[in-house]
Amino acid sequence: MGTEKLRGIVLREQAKGESNKQIVLLAQGVGRVLLSARGARRAKSKLLAATQLFCYADFVVYEGKGFYSVAQAELKNSFYGLRLDMDKFSEGMYLAELTEAVTTEDAPHQGLLSHLLNGLYAVSVLRKPLPLVKAAFEIKLLCLAGYEPLADACAYCGCPDPQQPYFDVLQGVLRCGTCGEGRRGLPLCRDSLAALRHIVYGDPKRLYSFTLGPEAQKRLSAAAEAFVSAQLERGFRTLDFYKSVRCMDEPS
Repeated sequence: MGTEKLRGIVLREQAKGESNKQIVLLAQGVGRVLLSARGARRAKSKLLAATQLFCYADFVVYEGKGFYSVAQAELKNSFYGLRLDMDKFSEGMYLAELTEAVTTEDAPHQGLLSHLLNGLYAVSVLRKPLPLVKAAFEIKLLCLAGYEPLADACAYCGCPDPQQPYFDVLQGVLRCGTCGEGRRGLPLCRDSLAALRHIVYGDPKRLYSFTLGPEAQKRLSAAAEAFVSAQLERGFRTLDFYKSVRCMDEPS
């Protein structure tokens, strides 16, 4: 029986029986893969450390009866900082579930693995506001998944600097406040529009290298979340959890 080497990050884990688990892995050059990890829930298992949510690791797998099983695993990064803060942990869970939602089995999904790794690093280490990281991650992820919006000019009149700009999340286009009347859209401002363009067209390595004031951040966050909802046409359990955690942090 042959073996195969995979490098990837655990998007989801599920207990199976008393000591086994299944994991969903986003693997480099392969895409989404379902793996069985026998005995991985035992305290002394050599697979325990590398088969947990968020873990980035090298795996040696073999094909069994219709599925792959983990023979060996070597941890590279556990993103342990996510487990020390409930806000960060809940956002990390959402980023992982959102990434899984745009992947399919046996499709390489160029760029998604590095995007998720950078996103988890930004949440766990960088001192950026979590809503800013979340919004930038959401928009760029959809760009990588084939839903890139047109944000360089108004889609109706071609104005590169729209007055009262709106982001049409259903069509994925920018419009002036006076164009496309009757179309659904989220209002932006000068700063949130600049941030949107930076996310869509800027250097991915500098994705999170911007700052926004409270009002601009609020507009960008609303637009990013609505864009995800409109394009993927589904909700996310982890997003609901993230919001509930954030609500608990807000002063009463």
